[in-house]
Amino acid sequence: MQKIIWEVEYISQLPVIRYCKKCGKKTEYVCSGLFRVNAQHKYLDIWLIYKCSKCDTTWNSTIYSRINPKNLNPEILEQFHTNDENLVKQYAMNVELLHRNGAEAGIPKYKIVGQEININDLTQLRIVSKYPSQLKVSILLREKLGLSRKAFDEMLDFGAIKSISGVDLKKSKLNYEIVLEVGKEKQTSSN
Repeated sequence: MQKIIWEVEYISQLPVIRYCKKCGKKTEYVCSGLFRVNAQHKYLDIWLIYKCSKCDTTWNSTIYSRINPKNLNPEILEQFHTNDENLVKQYAMNVELLHRNGAEAGIPKYKIVGQEININDLTQLRIVSKYPSQLKVSILLREKLGLSRKAFDEMLDFGAIKSISGVDLKKSKLNYEIVLEVGKEKQTSSN
């Protein structure tokens, strides 16, 4: 059995959907790439700043509230102060954090990188994401394999695509990774 890995590479960060007071409706907010660190006596508040894509109104997504600076690794604290790009991405792609802050996470722009699969050969396929994802596995598979919804459903029904862990591939989201079997085992003729 051939083993292949596909990696989801994100071209953009998660778009954030929330109500904008200035616009008077739900709009898309975009990450500014900047943290705000505010010291209140012995405690810190740390936010990731977003801007409304329509009117530039800012919104602060809370990362830490009233945290003692001694409870943070000094290197991480420095990364907040210097707006470290990797740390920004880590928090900007965190769906749970956005939900805790009362925002909806949209779907970022992405591409799927990995070698093509011959669906006539049995292949173990591992799809991986650096961040937990809201991307549906069915959409990723259909997109990369060039399948219509009907063709994808037929492959599921015939067992030509199946999840190793048994999750429902029509409904499941990627999270960090999923392992699948794609294709059919070749039949060997017996004498």
